[in-house]
Amino acid sequence: MLSSLRLYHYRIPLTPPLAVARQRIAERRGLVLQASSRTAAGAVRRAWVEIAPLSGADTQGRPLTGFSPESLHEVTQYLRLLLPTLLQQPLASLRRAAQGCELASAAYGLSLLHARLSGACDHRPARTQPTAAVPIPLIYLNPGEDPRQAAARIRALPAGITRVKLKVAQTHAATELKLLHEVLAIRPEFKLRLDANQGWDLEQAIAFGACLPKSAIEYIEEPCRTLAENIAFHRALGLGYALDESLHQAGFSLAPHPGLVALCIKPMLFGELGLLREFIGRANAMGLRCILGSSLETSLGIAAIAALASRLTPDEAPGIDTLGAFAQDLLVSSGKAECLGQEQLTLLAEAGPW
Repeated sequence: MLSSLRLYHYRIPLTPPLAVARQRIAERRGLVLQASSRTAAGAVRRAWVEIAPLSGADTQGRPLTGFSPESLHEVTQYLRLLLPTLLQQPLASLRRAAQGCELASAAYGLSLLHARLSGACDHRPARTQPTAAVPIPLIYLNPGEDPRQAAARIRALPAGITRVKLKVAQTHAATELKLLHEVLAIRPEFKLRLDANQGWDLEQAIAFGACLPKSAIEYIEEPCRTLAENIAFHRALGLGYALDESLHQAGFSLAPHPGLVALCIKPMLFGELGLLREFIGRANAMGLRCILGSSLETSLGIAAIAALASRLTPDEAPGIDTLGAFAQDLLVSSGKAECLGQEQLTLLAEAGPW
């Protein structure tokens, strides 16, 4: 039985600004939903989840495009109205609310809260990740940064790292190729995952791909703007590609395609956990790898993705190396000097005594 619920707002600066495809954001804003439940025997269990649609404005004041269609305001208003209806209801009411919610970030958060309170999932991985699933660092050039500074970050990586993810299609191709080859000169054993965020047309993608050391490339996420162009890119060069943004576009249908090797899934953009599990099962049956990834959540959300990945995709390392720019952690420490606690968040709504 749900005995109390609280909704909070957080706001954390990002230094330097974080890349969202070709855009940049200088702060991350979102919600924390906390709840407590009481069993028939009187035991109390408490849990909290992050709900943070990847929307809003970039550092230039332009709307973020290609990610969450819902705004933080829409999600906030929805949850304000929902919380009183959940009070003193069974835990299953959280799952039913998630299944009936059209706002992906809210549906994800509600279903995750249900999983936490029912004991099906917590902040800790279900088991130690296999060697194949050690964390994958994210490397990209900050605005105005010399590639040599990024190369210094490569040199500082632990010896156990075997893969890195590089953002491409963000600046000049020659600069990005220089960084890529610098990475391999420093660590020739690396396998690279490239993420273009649909940044090229077919001609540009082929021109860039022709300069790549193919044996070192694991795949390229969304090299082109359409599936047809991605297939043509693969047929021209033999390089495999992964889908990310395409998963959230209207009309997307899960199916095997020439050259498609992986699906990069952001749970905050996908929605309800039951649908996520079913989607991963169908994709795996088609021979497609599924990799869970960050929507630039705080440490609270990143811990949730790590725990989900250990259960849903145990042989694939999640893409969660996005905390470096966060000035503070949130409720769950990742080792930063400051970790925001419940008392430092802005209370927006509550139902029931805490």
